[in-house]
Amino acid sequence: MRFLVDECTGPAVAKWLQRLHHDVFSVYDETRGLDDESIIEKANLENYILVTNDKDFGELVFRMRKPHKGVILLRLEDERSENKIAVLQRVLESYSDKLVNNFIIVTEKTVRIVEESRGKL
Repeated sequence: MRFLVDECTGPAVAKWLQRLHHDVFSVYDETRGLDDESIIEKANLENYILVTNDKDFGELVFRMRKPHKGVILLRLEDERSENKIAVLQRVLESYSDKLVNNFIIVTEKTVRIVEESRGKL
């Protein structure tokens, strides 16, 4: 899979995904400071699933109708890299067939999938 890992999600998550042999673009490592609209546009144009902690992407997708190839929004109480990785591992193991073109909101306890066809939170 192809993932674009947002700067706020961090380099540890990007490196972990790379170790799993995914194609990863890390905003932190490659284009630090890139604005949200440029990030969602890059992810869409280059077929990346966006992994982020930034809830502003919900605004871009649902209110501004920005196209995307999939967004995983991490809404975690524990923001440490180890927790992000553990939660993402669970998502990849259980929901890999749902990642493309859907907006997925993930907490430590829940996974909520907003399918592209519904387009509303």
